[in-house]
Amino acid sequence: MVMNARTTIGALPVLRMRNAVRTYDWGSPTLIPDLLGHEPDGRPAAELWLGAHPGAPSDVHAPDGGPRRSLADLVASDPLGTLGSRVSDRFGPRLPYLLKVLAAERALSLQVHPHPHLARAGYHREVRAGLQAGDPRRSFHDEQHKPEMVVALSTFEALAGFRSRRSARALLDGLAGTLLDDVRAALDAGPSTSGVRAATEVLVAARTSPTCAADVAEAVASVAARHDAGPAPAGAPASSTARADATVLALAAQHPGDPGALVSMLLNRVTLEPGEAMFVPAGEVHAYLSGLGIEVMAASDNVLRAGLTTKHVDADALLECASFAPRPPARPETTVSGELSVVTTYRAPVGEFALTFADVVGGEPVALAADGPRIVLALDGEARLLTTAGDVTLRRGESCLVPDAAGPLTVDGGAHVVCAWVP
Repeated sequence: MVMNARTTIGALPVLRMRNAVRTYDWGSPTLIPDLLGHEPDGRPAAELWLGAHPGAPSDVHAPDGGPRRSLADLVASDPLGTLGSRVSDRFGPRLPYLLKVLAAERALSLQVHPHPHLARAGYHREVRAGLQAGDPRRSFHDEQHKPEMVVALSTFEALAGFRSRRSARALLDGLAGTLLDDVRAALDAGPSTSGVRAATEVLVAARTSPTCAADVAEAVASVAARHDAGPAPAGAPASSTARADATVLALAAQHPGDPGALVSMLLNRVTLEPGEAMFVPAGEVHAYLSGLGIEVMAASDNVLRAGLTTKHVDADALLECASFAPRPPARPETTVSGELSVVTTYRAPVGEFALTFADVVGGEPVALAADGPRIVLALDGEARLLTTAGDVTLRRGESCLVPDAAGPLTVDGGAHVVCAWVP
């Protein structure tokens, strides 16, 4: 990254970032190292975190080679310079979003994020119970909600939101096993939302049964037999059934004996192609399955897990926080502008974050978010960022914080960049 000499004295400059790579077991060993220009070390590089979240805050330093410091510390010490009054007045002295590069080779946990009031209640409940920060039994690590949005950089597979009771029931028809008999009975016992909830409760509760492994194996064997046989049950399209069956088998292979693999039959199966996006509101049960994407979320670490994980499963909290109303996955509002240089902006119905992707052609600069804290990551090429505090060059895998005090932001050069900002 290169900084020219046109730095305004007294202005908070654009700050280069060094970001943490999280090595969760579901991550890809190659996708994030390739973006960063690093040699893979064999570890599963799952997420690159860009932000001030206390779990792994980025380091920042001025382009003149000044000392590094935590972005979290910088925001706390100079909220007006970094965030600006508009953002700090609304969210306090904290960066309200966390930007990630997510690279999944295997499925993430089946999970949900709480609404704000449930996050506060859960956090204080666990504090009263004496669970310390970092305790693996904790589900609520802060008082914030965690809506999130993902934009695919490659074909990206996911589960998100519940199918209708009728659709789920059609997929289960013809499958054998005690556990699936109980799921069908639960679906049949009430109208759509209550039936879907009851069916989910059956599968979540199965984790504690002494016969869980055998019951799940019996159900998975029936799914495998149908998948191998080919024909669809009455009322379900052949392609939908085959895809649902393949999802169960893939998840069961990754997490043997986990009834979360069967919960997938109650959820919508989603494929995002590059440039397509999905919004996951608080309360929506979901799991990312595979692919490379840019993810942005409210800066929280509240994850309530129901399966497909070796981490703490808090079934009661998940059932309290989840919405069981059947609905298709939400798509953010998307706008596209430009001719040679093309700008695509994704807006979700939350105040903490938005994303703008810019495919920039030299000689046709584009203006990005004009104020607030902006994090820019170069996905390819070489981008020149122009601000009143100076110009910065970003190359593939490099990132920077453009603080509010740096003024309006324009990008030129030949590059593909993503910018996270506060609407």
